[in-house]
Order: sequence, then structure tokens, then C-alpha cells
Amino acid sequence: MRFSFPVMLSGLALLLTGCASNTIAPSYQISNPNIQIGGERPVDVAPTVENTGSFCLQISDKWHNDGKTPDGQVLWAKNTVRQVVPCVK
Repeated sequence: MRFSFPVMLSGLALLLTGCASNTIAPSYQISNPNIQIGGERPVDVAPTVENTGSFCLQISDKWHNDGKTPDGQVLWAKNTVRQVVPCVK
């Protein structure tokens, strides 16, 4: 059984067209407030100080680029730093 080049080429084109039409566009829905997908870098909030009774904690949140999704969107992740500080009276 011999196939001609035009027949093989059209079969290959049909195969590739069929695969391309089945591509699913990603839809990212995330409930974690420490991760954001796509867009610009989120704004870092000013550090806050919490009085715990016997000492105070300064809490700082910083966003950083943590890679990309398979379709090229930026993954933003938040780091939280807690540090003991003197309480202001």
C-alpha cells in the first residue's frame, strides 16, 4: 500500500487541526490570598504593629515573582515577616 505525498500531507494537516481545536484555555480561580496569578505586581502594604500583651509584633507583607504558569502568566506570592519590636506607649 503506497500513499502519495499530497494524501499524507492532507492527513497530517487534519490531525494537527483536530488537536489544535481541542486546546482548553486555562481559567485560574484561586482562593488563597497569598497568591495572585497574572497582572501587575501587587502593592506591598505598610508594616503594621500588633500588641500581644507582653510584647509587640511588626508584621510586613512583601510580594515577589514566583515563576510563571504554563501559559506564561506571572505567579505572585506573598511573604509575611513577623518581628518582635518594642511597644510604643
